Amino acid sequence: MSASVRYMVSDVDRSVAFYRDILGFKLDQQMGPAFARMSHADLVLWVSGPTSSAARPMPDGRAPAPGGWNRFVMEVGDIERVVADARAAGATFRSEIITGPGGQQVVLDDPDGNPIEIFRARR
Repeated sequence: MSASVRYMVSDVDRSVAFYRDILGFKLDQQMGPAFARMSHADLVLWVSGPTSSAARPMPDGRAPAPGGWNRFVMEVGDIERVVADARAAGATFRSEIITGPGGQQVVLDDPDGNPIEIFRARR
């Protein structure tokens, strides 16, 4: 068994460009505008657009949508550099870098408002 993270997005091509160009993901497979599978180290990310089967409404009428607060975490060695590079590329952050008991973190949004946490462990 394996595990992956799925994010709902409004534009698969735009999401592929964001994750590839800003966060260094590798595009493993793309099925037109409906779906792409990407990877970074041991994380597999599925981005599903409006024409994917994952975007179909549930029996109660609720439709899957991007956004929220659940997120995956990318551990980095130099959080300041990663944040500066992402900002220079136009990424949107929910806050500045904060420091907590385990280290430093910041949450940025992909183009559809799905959160990604950038984290540097306490040294």
